[in-house]
Amino acid sequence: MITNFFIPELNNHDVQELWFQQDGATCHTARATIDLLKDTFGDRLISRFGPVTWPPRSCDLTPLDYFLWGYVKSLVYADKPQTLDHLEDNIRRVIADIRPQMLEKVIEN
Repeated sequence: MITNFFIPELNNHDVQELWFQQDGATCHTARATIDLLKDTFGDRLISRFGPVTWPPRSCDLTPLDYFLWGYVKSLVYADKPQTLDHLEDNIRRVIADIRPQMLEKVIEN
């Protein structure tokens, strides 16, 4: 996914000031993955084995962990989807309804 989608998509944007933050999960920190991300982001990589160490349980750096995933999950499962199609539809709907203003407010707080 990183080499086939993520990196090519980055080529369509100005990423010179972009930082990449990755959680400390061991499945995300394989040496090949970290090397690829270091090549792409240089010193702007926050990760377990990156130039900037991942700060565990930092609510300042992880609004997705502390807010967004719980918010999304509560809405996705609100009507107790019984099929995979229903679950996928709920996920797409909930994600599509997230507004940038809400995320900005989360980051501000």
